Amino acid sequence: MTDKTDPSSAEAGNSRDSRGAAPAPVVPAGMAAARRRGTAAATLGQVVRRLRQPLPGAQPRLRFEMPPEYAGQAPEADHDNDEEPQFGHPGPRMSPQHPLYMGFMGTVGVGLALLVYWIGSHTTQLLLWIVAALFIALGLEPVVGWLENRKIPRPAGILVSVAVLMGAVVGFFATLIPTIVEQVSEIVQQAPDWVRNFMDSDFFRSLDNQFGIRDRITEELDKFVKDPAAMGGIFGGVVGFGSTVANALFGTLIVLVLSLYFLAALPAMKKWGYRLAPRSRRKRVAALSEEITRSVGNYVIGQACVALLNATFAFIVMSIVGVPFALLLAFVVALLAFIPLVGGMIAGIVVVLVSLTEGWQAAAVYAVCYFAYLQFEAYFISPRIMQKAVAVPGAVAVISVIAGGSLLGVLGALIAIPTAAAVMLLVREIYIVRQDQH
Repeated sequence: MTDKTDPSSAEAGNSRDSRGAAPAPVVPAGMAAARRRGTAAATLGQVVRRLRQPLPGAQPRLRFEMPPEYAGQAPEADHDNDEEPQFGHPGPRMSPQHPLYMGFMGTVGVGLALLVYWIGSHTTQLLLWIVAALFIALGLEPVVGWLENRKIPRPAGILVSVAVLMGAVVGFFATLIPTIVEQVSEIVQQAPDWVRNFMDSDFFRSLDNQFGIRDRITEELDKFVKDPAAMGGIFGGVVGFGSTVANALFGTLIVLVLSLYFLAALPAMKKWGYRLAPRSRRKRVAALSEEITRSVGNYVIGQACVALLNATFAFIVMSIVGVPFALLLAFVVALLAFIPLVGGMIAGIVVVLVSLTEGWQAAAVYAVCYFAYLQFEAYFISPRIMQKAVAVPGAVAVISVIAGGSLLGVLGALIAIPTAAAVMLLVREIYIVRQDQH
């Protein structure tokens, strides 16, 4: 049997080494060079990665990147959602609970609050004028309404009411200014005689012999006359008094003009204010507002009648007793009587102190008559005149008057009780009703 062998198999067998392993395949030169370059690149990549590793003890740098939805980029595709991402969409708005949003809006709110405080602190006088004008307008509104019910047009009723008010103010200043000028001139003329009589009295001579008061007074007067700052202070005081009077006249004019405008536009202002309330509650808000304005107007009119009766009685008693400046003091009593509870007491004390210049008998007679009238007014006159106004408990009235006077002075004391009445009405009609429903 002849052994036939494949030539290729024979060549393969000859190519094996003695250990039976196949020899390495023959690689072309180009492929070998490519492999060497790949090995070098891999080695270089390992070196670069080692260099990028942080040193022992070092911390890696944190990278702060804007989320895609805030940076205007497309967010990563949601594999659970078959919808394709819309590239170029600005993304959702920042959440109100985001710290950056809350911090920014908080800063803006604080800035606006400081701006409002700065504006209010620099316009305090204007705000007081506006409050006084609104208070007067609410007080004259019942008079205008009463004239309207008598078939008098509203513009004519407003003109009549404001004319009466301006007449009272002009009469007050027309009585006050000449009286002040006359009394100051009299004091200036009589001052040298008063000083001379005092220095010639036995009491002053005994004090001068013991303490040398005459020489001391002469020395101080010389220093005062030769001191430019002191003389400038006198001039500044005179100028300051003049500016105070001018500001008072200007403020009175502004209040009267604003009262006229408020009184003319009060119905329109009410309708505009009611529209700020929700439609479902607009009727309720209108009813409560009308009740508040009606009670405030009745209070102002009632207090004006009480003050007029008080001043009339005081003027009659002062004229009988012989108290000086009876007409001027009657105006002062009328103004102070507008302040509830304490105004009449203060007016009585002021007039009693002035009446002491005529003797203690005149002061005693006036004090007995006037304070007896205050008791009669408190128990018989005020309850009948103020019966249409909202009743305020005595303790609440006293606390509100003290608080209003501390905050806004005389104006605060005047509007304290109407404000307290309005607050009590709101509490009774809103809060108590809501509490009763639960």
